Amino acid sequence: MEDTTQSEEDAEAIRNDCLQRLTSTDYIMEPSIFQTLRSYFQTGGIPEKVVEVLSENYTAVAQTVNLLAEWLIICGYAPTEVQDMVEDHLKDLLLKHFDPKRADTIFTQEGETPSWLERMIAHKKWRQLFYKLAEDYSECLMLNFTVKLISDAGYQGEITNVSTACTQLEVFSRVLRTCLGSILDASGEVTMKKSIPDFAKMVCHSEHTYLYVQTVIAVLSKERNGGSVARRISQEVAKYAKNRGHDITHITLALSNAASHPRACQCIMSLLSKGQLNPGDITVLHRLYSSSDPPPVELLRFSLFLELMVESLFTTTATRINPDHKHKYIFLLGYAASVVEIRNKNHAPKINRDELKQTLQAIEKVHDLIGSEGQIQLLSELTALYQCIRFPVVAMGVLKWVDQTVSDSSYFEKQMDHTPIHLTLLDEIVTCHPLLHSQVLKLLVGLFENNFPDLDTLLQLELKKTVLDRMVHLMSRGCVLPVISYIRERIDHQDTDMSLIRHFVTELLDIICPPYTSDFVHMILPIIENDNITGTLRNVEGNDPVSDFIVHCKTNFIRSEA
Repeated sequence: MEDTTQSEEDAEAIRNDCLQRLTSTDYIMEPSIFQTLRSYFQTGGIPEKVVEVLSENYTAVAQTVNLLAEWLIICGYAPTEVQDMVEDHLKDLLLKHFDPKRADTIFTQEGETPSWLERMIAHKKWRQLFYKLAEDYSECLMLNFTVKLISDAGYQGEITNVSTACTQLEVFSRVLRTCLGSILDASGEVTMKKSIPDFAKMVCHSEHTYLYVQTVIAVLSKERNGGSVARRISQEVAKYAKNRGHDITHITLALSNAASHPRACQCIMSLLSKGQLNPGDITVLHRLYSSSDPPPVELLRFSLFLELMVESLFTTTATRINPDHKHKYIFLLGYAASVVEIRNKNHAPKINRDELKQTLQAIEKVHDLIGSEGQIQLLSELTALYQCIRFPVVAMGVLKWVDQTVSDSSYFEKQMDHTPIHLTLLDEIVTCHPLLHSQVLKLLVGLFENNFPDLDTLLQLELKKTVLDRMVHLMSRGCVLPVISYIRERIDHQDTDMSLIRHFVTELLDIICPPYTSDFVHMILPIIENDNITGTLRNVEGNDPVSDFIVHCKTNFIRSEA
């Protein structure tokens, strides 16, 4: 008798629970409706009650949305545009009202991966929603599992900036493999610069992820194919971490061949940790590297150490070097820049110092010229300066020096030449060192955007034209698309005098000739066709350079694409 009573009470409890769910707004649209109805009827539920409850609480939200969408399409909106509007609004609602605890409950009740979740992650917009939610609710089990599902589905290339992926070794390893593969396969400095920030952000999520990734890259850097690119990636990531206040010196040294050279390791550790040079450590390093059995040269090739050395020898912003120690600084920088080593475990290292003497002489010569007063001595030694710039380490130093010099508006107030000597040096650096193109462009962009309020308006315009001339020279040496991209940005932002853009176009058309690449044409043609820019450069006969360029492009590119 008691068992029967207990069974009836349990059945009634189940029916009440089911009815409670059925009274929810638009519950008939919920995926769990069939399971709820099954439980209700199995415990003796009344069908008429179900119809009544579902009808009373049916407000047709989804159907109303569909109706409004149809009306918008009738009014002239494209179906894809309406779909984006609905999805974006739904996405905003989910971000605003998401409850991680409720999400975990719904997820565990299913007992398996919900079919609706699998359908959602097949669409990029909803994957982006999950990435955002995973960043905000890193403890949510449902979101952690969803990120893994996304990775398993092959979309790991999209989740480089999702911190949740960094807590799951399997997902993180898969993402790491994809990201490293894409960076190693990429060609060009622009692609590298674009890919590194997101990658470095993921790597620097924690000390564990940083150590793990740098260990993997250290192994890859020993490979003959792609090893140098792997080392570059490692240095860029280390620089990113250092700029954000992380002390990663101990990890960097641990992954290098420093353990067997404790004295050199101690000095490098001190210099990198403090971020500044000191005569004591420099003296010890000089003695070690000038000995007959020097430590590995790679210990001097940490990017932060090289930057400190270049700044100390080629700029006045760093701490002034004691003349008695100057030769030690020059020797260490020259050694790091020119010595070639081949080290094998079973053989003595082969050290090639053939270029060391010339490199030291070039560094010392330019260091002395930079320290001299006035431009008369620079002009008299210009030929020697050009010869020294052929050494990459000297070119880097001259670039730093020029950047510091031209950033001061008083420099241009004293100039009489149309092209100041320091900007002329940039042309020589661009000609000799393609790897420095991006840094030269960065300097020129900063100079072009600097207003120099102390300068007369006409002088400012002339200065900007001179800078544009340097950009045109940069293009002539292969740095084409980055320069055009910057000019297009200025046009889009409408913050640049059109006469300057017109000057750029005129100078550019003077140096270019067919054949052109498709990318070049598609970037430059909208600029050339803009009447506000080139209208005054054309004539009625149509035999001017602007018209010739437009006709050539439309004949050889527009028709072929059509």
